[in-house]
Amino acid sequence: MDPTLDGGLSQLVARERSGHSAVVVNNLLHVWGGYMSVSDEEIFLPGGEIWVYDLEGGTWQVFHMTGEVPPSMSGSCSCFLNDHLYIFGGCDDNGQTNQMYCVDLTDGKYEWRKMAPKSGSAPSPRDKLSCWLYNDRLIYFGGYGRKLLTDINSRSRNFIADEASWVSDAFWGWNNEVHVFDPSEVSWNDPQTHGRAPAPRAAHAGATLGCKGYICGGRVRETRTSDIHCLDLESWTWSEIAPLSTSPVGRSWHTLTAVSDTTMFLFGGLSVDCKPMSDGWLFDVETKQWTEFEHPFQNKPRLWHSASVAKDADVVVFGGSCDYILLVDSGHCNDAIVFQTQPYPLFRICQDYIAKHVSHSENLRRQLPLLPHKLLKSLQKRISFYSCLSDVETTSNKPSFCKTFCEENIESILNVWRLLCCFT
Repeated sequence: MDPTLDGGLSQLVARERSGHSAVVVNNLLHVWGGYMSVSDEEIFLPGGEIWVYDLEGGTWQVFHMTGEVPPSMSGSCSCFLNDHLYIFGGCDDNGQTNQMYCVDLTDGKYEWRKMAPKSGSAPSPRDKLSCWLYNDRLIYFGGYGRKLLTDINSRSRNFIADEASWVSDAFWGWNNEVHVFDPSEVSWNDPQTHGRAPAPRAAHAGATLGCKGYICGGRVRETRTSDIHCLDLESWTWSEIAPLSTSPVGRSWHTLTAVSDTTMFLFGGLSVDCKPMSDGWLFDVETKQWTEFEHPFQNKPRLWHSASVAKDADVVVFGGSCDYILLVDSGHCNDAIVFQTQPYPLFRICQDYIAKHVSHSENLRRQLPLLPHKLLKSLQKRISFYSCLSDVETTSNKPSFCKTFCEENIESILNVWRLLCCFT
């Protein structure tokens, strides 16, 4: 192979999993936790390792983690703030938990720290909850978990007991509580909300746009919904949004990802009739319109997957299950699907075209050694990425402009890309 094309293909691939945590930082997808099935047994993935996928180069690495390592678990709620991954809640071998952990993802040490609150009390143990980020605070909503009978107010509407799951002094169930964690103060508080709150739920999806937190769908008892609610994170006022268009079917274990100042992307989940879903939708909070998102992955249903926003508003879906996991729990996945939700800048269009076609173009191969070292290294990563598409699939495998035009103007494309590099 031409040395200018050798991107160094990865032999490592993260294990199949569902109910894991994932964030994208500096174009690196970090994956932690979750569970998989082995011989009909649920096995939690190790809490002391984190998998990192290079979205530019298409390669995996795994790192050992130290410090106060969280127990292996699934259903935790994760978010990224000020270089740190925060993990709250989840379910381990002993049931639901209410512990908070954080780790710096940028210093290369991967040292966990358990964050015992200095003031306030942590919420009751729970999993399958959601989180919003606002003003450097983590705001949690909902989930499924355990409450002591002494903590349940029969007149309150913030908890619905799962009557099939109880012991002498406690009930499990769904809640619609809002709890705020301040990492700088290491403190919890429970704001007083106003307006009509959503019904208690778990396995819903949430996203933050500006000063507002949104939730969509989720499960309570045997019901799966498609409703959308908004919490103003300044006034703590709830409002329900009535879409002015056809809505997706009700579902749980789906994802909702902010892809612009006004738009959120919904993908997958488990439908009201317990069918794993592969549809994608965009919701505009200004027009209150749902638009079905066309994509080539209709044969890849996913539930309890992760979805992380990456460069140029790409949404990276990783893992999850393609089965109805409450009945058949063997379809866990370890591939990544990349959805292009916005038009790409010209720089990326040119770079991706060159990376995809350089192996078939002698003209391009002749010119690569003439590129500056930094530019060549960046291009080699993209060449490696496109040679690893068995692990990662994207909605933008075809260029956004006419293929015939590109083939006839390869040198012009390379020159345009060089010129753009001078201004980026």
